[in-house]
Amino acid sequence: MSKKLILIDGHAIIHRAYHALPVLTNRTGQQTNAVYGFVSMLLRVISELKPTHFAVTFDLPIPTFRHEAYIAYQAHRPPMEEDLSSQIELVHEVVKSSGLPAYTSERFEADDVIGTLAKQAGKQKGTNVVIVTGDRDILQLVNKKVKVYTPIRGISEARLFDEKEVKEYMGVKPSQIVDYKALIGDSSDNYPGVPGVGPKTATTLLEKYKTLERIYEALGSKGWTMGDNVAGKLKDGRESAFLSQDLAKIRTDAPVKLNLKKAKLPDLAKNEKFIEKLQEFGFRSLITRISGKDQPVSTKVSPRQGKKDNGQMGLI
Repeated sequence: MSKKLILIDGHAIIHRAYHALPVLTNRTGQQTNAVYGFVSMLLRVISELKPTHFAVTFDLPIPTFRHEAYIAYQAHRPPMEEDLSSQIELVHEVVKSSGLPAYTSERFEADDVIGTLAKQAGKQKGTNVVIVTGDRDILQLVNKKVKVYTPIRGISEARLFDEKEVKEYMGVKPSQIVDYKALIGDSSDNYPGVPGVGPKTATTLLEKYKTLERIYEALGSKGWTMGDNVAGKLKDGRESAFLSQDLAKIRTDAPVKLNLKKAKLPDLAKNEKFIEKLQEFGFRSLITRISGKDQPVSTKVSPRQGKKDNGQMGLI
């Protein structure tokens, strides 16, 4: 029997929900819009993708090996807003009440945990993976057994990426995304790539030479056709290019182990702890979606102004 495993990037969806939804509070005044959006996305994914297995990953609030390798990594990002950070633990509570397994790993980001779990799942016969995230870096993991489902226009719509979709969207194959980022850098994560090399030049280089290593092997050879200007930029930016490549590459060796038995999707409508947790937050509309029974809504909503996406995937 075939299996479909959903791996959801907890923090990416929390961030997107927080910035996409208006302020929502429960009866005690605790802000809960990110929690609401996370659960709403979870239910949408279950309804639309029909998974057999499900797991959640989270970042830890400590430096990773990337911060150790490059001190400026993500250094420009502002501190997380208190209204957002206060909801992360609440999402952990919801996930725990659902019975879904949650994975984290010290020194690794959630992306690396996802990459590791996806690789382990791919080795199991009949198991396919769909990663749920708003982070475009994850697209490098797409292959015949791995797809990416990402929210667009807030969290109200989503798009499913296979290998063909990634090529259309990024201009390069999933296997080339790391080298593409090594060339153009990443302003969100604050690593430079090769100064002066933009998306168009990077795409052309990878179409011709396929990989970063082959690009640098071709420099100075008779087969080089990209001109002296590009060659000069690449020579000057060599060290930066390979550092950026290391930072962009999602690791698949995080010290986590996939347990498909524990990841088997439970019937959430019959999960009393999960329903009680949603009741505690006042998410009666979500309970209605799960149970099919009408619930009165007693939450209050006010508009949010000036929120930004903070590095997550924007409108596609």
